[in-house]
Amino acid sequence: MDRNHMPFSRRLLLQRSGLGFGSLALASLLGRDGLLTAPATAGESKPRIDLLPRAGHFPAQAKSVIMLFQSGAPSQMDLFDPKPELRRKHGKDVGIESLQGRAREPLMASPFPFRPHGASGIEFSSLVPHLASVADDLCVIRSMHTFDPCHAGAPLIFLTGKLAFGRPTLGTWIGYALGTENQNLPAYVVLHDIEGHNTAGAALWDNGWLPALYRGTEFRPKGSPVLNLHAARELPAGADRDDLRLIGRLNQRYAHRYPHASDLETRIRNYELAARMQLAAEKNLDLSRETAETKRLYGLENPVTTEYGTQCLMARRLVEAGVRFVQIMNKPHNPWDHHSNLKTRLPETCSATDQPSAALIADLKRRGLLDETLVVWAGEFGRLPTSQGGTGRDHNMHAFTALAAGGGLKAGYVHGATDEFGHRAEVDKMSVLDLLATILHQVGLDHTRLTYKHNNLEESLTDARTTEASIVGELLQGPVWA
Repeated sequence: MDRNHMPFSRRLLLQRSGLGFGSLALASLLGRDGLLTAPATAGESKPRIDLLPRAGHFPAQAKSVIMLFQSGAPSQMDLFDPKPELRRKHGKDVGIESLQGRAREPLMASPFPFRPHGASGIEFSSLVPHLASVADDLCVIRSMHTFDPCHAGAPLIFLTGKLAFGRPTLGTWIGYALGTENQNLPAYVVLHDIEGHNTAGAALWDNGWLPALYRGTEFRPKGSPVLNLHAARELPAGADRDDLRLIGRLNQRYAHRYPHASDLETRIRNYELAARMQLAAEKNLDLSRETAETKRLYGLENPVTTEYGTQCLMARRLVEAGVRFVQIMNKPHNPWDHHSNLKTRLPETCSATDQPSAALIADLKRRGLLDETLVVWAGEFGRLPTSQGGTGRDHNMHAFTALAAGGGLKAGYVHGATDEFGHRAEVDKMSVLDLLATILHQVGLDHTRLTYKHNNLEESLTDARTTEASIVGELLQGPVWA
């Protein structure tokens, strides 16, 4: 072998090995040999490429985040934002413009009744009785707004902070800054439907220009939860171990010769993580260990709720095991996108997600985990109060509702308000970037200080150089840390 060409060949080999999930692992971990560096803080200037836990900028209220992302945009005035005036003026044209040059249409009242729930008296639609049952644990944000009314762009803004592909997502930033408490599992796990992705696809859990170690790792709610975790064919005894030792030695030799090759360092860490996952992932996601009562709570016995219930129960087990950020993506093709037949299609979507979402919050609470776990339930934008074709609602970036629970946020609390029809956020307006800044704050991170140099620019999740984002102190039980 020509030693002068070895670095090129090693790099090419590793680039084709697929984020560390090809041969799946080093049997003897570098970490156990003392080669991993000591814990650091989120504010250090040198980029980190490991999952070791480290301190944030200030004391955290939440150790973990579970993002229940509702692709397609739930209709706020049919679920969480009651509008009596919309009912009174049903059928009238009040000058609200439709999108994309469509003809202007009249107001359409919600066909679903609202009533107050819990000691807090927060009103919820009849379509979400289970979420209504945990009203006193919820922080209901009725004044959300965003900056793009399209399904491809708005989710990118919600999860990456900007209308652009190739940027790190919220979970990536948190994993990069804080590491994880469980070295046998990823810092960032994505649970999505095995049938496909939602609009914007894997860009919604991308690492962007941060090290690939912090990209969302995809787990599945059906079949083997982790793809390619085991070898496709049986190897002779000891062969796998010997191969992996050789790969480990080659990796270390290359790393010593090229100490600034961060892509190699990332692959080494991915191999290490994959090895540990072989032992831990399936054990932590074995739902057969759950009681029959817990399975009923999440709706696992009901075909309508079993898939989303499985995702929510897996999320609870993951944060219980120390995973830092879990992102649940519901069915592909934007199941909340009800441009027509809202009266029948919206109840169907609610039936699949309502019980499992509430069960997750109730289960975390009874296990003493809700205070340290921030749960966020939201879509990328809202819907218009006007009709679309007489039976549906079009997109609306000017107003929508987000729900949150735990993680140091106020419980049984409603923040902000929209206008009389639910068209625009008017009182205590809160942008998607404000929500991102607030989530980072609750895990102990300052969104203006959490940066990464890319193309000679100090990049951040909230794009702090060019946009304004604020921590919304009214949502918090405790103080806003400077």
